[in-house]
Amino acid sequence: MPTPRKALVSLEDTPFYHCISRCVRKAFLCGVDKHTGQSYEHRRDWVELRLLQLAKVFAIDICAFAVMSNHLHLVLRIDAELAKSWSDIEVVAQWQKLFKGDSLNHSFVKGQPLESYQQAIINKRVKEYRIRLMDISWFMRALNEPIARKANAEDKCKGRFWEGRFKSQALLDEAAVLACMAYVDLNPIRAKMADSPETSDFTSIQLRIKATLKGKQPDSLLSFVGNEHQDMPKGLMFNAKDYLQLVDDTGRIQRHDKRGAISRSSEQLLHRLNIPAENWLKMTAEFTKIFKGPVGNTQELTAYCEHLERKRRQGAANCHRWLDCS
Repeated sequence: MPTPRKALVSLEDTPFYHCISRCVRKAFLCGVDKHTGQSYEHRRDWVELRLLQLAKVFAIDICAFAVMSNHLHLVLRIDAELAKSWSDIEVVAQWQKLFKGDSLNHSFVKGQPLESYQQAIINKRVKEYRIRLMDISWFMRALNEPIARKANAEDKCKGRFWEGRFKSQALLDEAAVLACMAYVDLNPIRAKMADSPETSDFTSIQLRIKATLKGKQPDSLLSFVGNEHQDMPKGLMFNAKDYLQLVDDTGRIQRHDKRGAISRSSEQLLHRLNIPAENWLKMTAEFTKIFKGPVGNTQELTAYCEHLERKRRQGAANCHRWLDCS
């Protein structure tokens, strides 16, 4: 029996999670069907637009994403503090950006007086909405269901478009987060859908590169905030330029038709994370093959399993082999 989603999420250990949704019935999310010649490339727009819309509604940040021919990769960060900081009215207003509310919801958002029984109903809804707005399962549901309806209407068929459950794995430390982000960002290059990160359409790495050229960071993605941990706003504890350089170096090495090597700045970043270059290259090329469950060093993995009262540390051997390098 599949593990319940709530048994995989431990905000006490990490807010970061890697999620994968795959199509069924050999359906094409995007790209071109080699058998029929039918192009589904326009569906990438659907996914990216919906994804970036959800980032403005949920208390969930997007760290990385890549839209592939028949599946979608995401690295997400749950921002529980943001959800808790919203007022009751803000919670309902956020929820109604996606889901049509009834007259009671509209009256509450407008600040109109409510009867005691109506207020009781609203209080219950606010509690429920607040939890949902920081729930990865609801985020993925809000992403996948509209895409499935549009794709089925276009294909003139009914039934499932996505697999019944999306896959998710906890990313327990900085090394796991960075390696997974790079793995996701380099998906199009490994699949030979793109020659370089900057030409990888409908990916987070392309958005980050375009923003960097303007001296900015994309508003729709979780920002890099540097290497210091004190007095910093929320964000990825790395330097944006260092990360882009590392991904570029890694992509050149993974492509057999290009000469590539780990640069000095990339070496410094990997050294900070205690990851040997050979381990880094292996993880960013085969992340989902190596790690089937939560990802992190042995200490973080043990704490995660204890908090979730899991008797078995899934994937402990590989986490030790690839991430316990200090």
